Amino acid sequence: MKALLLVGVLLASVSMAFAGSTDGVAAKAQTACPIMGEAVNSKVFVDYQGQRIYFCCNHCPAIFNKDPEKYIKKMKDQGVTLEKTPVAADKK
Repeated sequence: MKALLLVGVLLASVSMAFAGSTDGVAAKAQTACPIMGEAVNSKVFVDYQGQRIYFCCNHCPAIFNKDPEKYIKKMKDQGVTLEKTPVAADKK
């Protein structure tokens, strides 16, 4: 009986770790620049198709904008869940 309970707890833990993920990669917030891999600076970002993408420096957004889908796919493959673009106060 204890073994069955342990299996249930393990299964629940695994399913919670993968919640929000559709491909078996655990969802996580963006902490690394998709271009350089460095820590992000919350003041350097691009809003793209309703999602906010952060970068490490002012140089990286221009590189991202040349092929945004490439970098979006890279982050999603790594399990990164992109932040939604904030709604402007006047649009509420």
